[in-house]
Amino acid sequence: MDVVLLSRLQFAMATMFHFIFVPVTLGLSILLAIMETRYVRTGQEMYKRMTKFWGKLFIINFVLGVVTGITLEFQFGTNWSRYSAYVGDIFGSLLAIEATLAFFLESTFLGVWVFGWNRVSPKLHAASIWLVALAANLSAVWILLANGFMQHPVGYVLRNGRAELESFAAVLTNSFAWHQIAHTLSGAFTLSGFFVMGISSYHLLKKNQMALFEKSFRMGLVMALIFSVALVVQGDFHGSEVAETQPAKLAAMESHWETQRHAPQYLFVIPDEDNERNLVEWLPIPSGLSLLAHRSPSAEVTGLLDFPKQDRPPVALTFWSFRIMIGLGFLFPLLCLWAWFKRKELQQNPLLLRIMLYAIPLPYIALQMGWIVAEVGRQPWIVYGLMRTSQAASPVASSQVGFSLVVLTLLYAFLGAVDIFLLFKFARKGPEPPEAEALHPQQA
Repeated sequence: MDVVLLSRLQFAMATMFHFIFVPVTLGLSILLAIMETRYVRTGQEMYKRMTKFWGKLFIINFVLGVVTGITLEFQFGTNWSRYSAYVGDIFGSLLAIEATLAFFLESTFLGVWVFGWNRVSPKLHAASIWLVALAANLSAVWILLANGFMQHPVGYVLRNGRAELESFAAVLTNSFAWHQIAHTLSGAFTLSGFFVMGISSYHLLKKNQMALFEKSFRMGLVMALIFSVALVVQGDFHGSEVAETQPAKLAAMESHWETQRHAPQYLFVIPDEDNERNLVEWLPIPSGLSLLAHRSPSAEVTGLLDFPKQDRPPVALTFWSFRIMIGLGFLFPLLCLWAWFKRKELQQNPLLLRIMLYAIPLPYIALQMGWIVAEVGRQPWIVYGLMRTSQAASPVASSQVGFSLVVLTLLYAFLGAVDIFLLFKFARKGPEPPEAEALHPQQA
């Protein structure tokens, strides 16, 4: 394999592994802040135990997210040096702001929160986790602004053989980036809600600290319900933005081959990429794709055949990833609505609790599929329409990248095993019981 493919595989592996840990921390940090605020306002020790329990799971994910994120930063210099040299003036400034503003703010106040129990006032301690939540989500915003530039480059000028920043305001107000931010954060908050509901369901099925986990379940449910609905609605707007800015990606997402007006939306399609057609096209919605993509039933939707082969993204991977993401995206609000109507009688609905427990991996899968659509669907461009991926890789030997790919894969496999072990251990153990806390007030 050549160095470009190996570098892509390494970055994809590292990114997808990193993104296992990041999204749950974005929503869980907010839920932690709400839990501790309730403790400060009411003085109920149950909320304190709740905060500490979910806080342990948050810290495990946060630490693994930091460790795996560092290697991603280094790859821009080791594997993608030509990319960094070409657009580093823009991309680097956004990552620098993320690190110096959001990440250091998050890390500092997380330290205050972890080590500040009984060392700072309750109100200051609660404020620290709110600052962690704010900084964590700000960090995501800056990183997604950087990715948004790769998806839809704005605010630059070509000078001296590279892209240089001309308008920072244009980069900050990039409409594609903000659609992506809204979509990604909605997905992350949905995942966090399902994470809390799933683990709470396990303890409710085990009849463990019922009052605490019923409240945890409902808090996770509110977050998941709101943002799973937002995810579907915003996804429609984001799809329309993709149609305008990345028509080849949209065509691959729908396996749409021929340019036409009144383009139908097929509910069931099997693409045949080798022969540039679809093997199956069932259940058409007349003018559905034109309406979804361009808000007009008579709008023209560009087909894949109108793009040169070298400018088309991989169709099958983009198409099936999109279908899985969409299917799961519609499932989440339905599960949340079911839970909402049963929220006051959770103990009488063990089937719901079991389904919510086993549904924990589904938002993770949906988010991973969404990033495959975003990144694979952008190919063959690393910066859409501006720089090809084949031009971006570092001039290094394939053997070097192959070696680092193997080493990183083994390292991440080890870290993944550690993460799963710790999450299972502390999630199954549950919070410290009230009696134990009363016996050990110095650990409260």
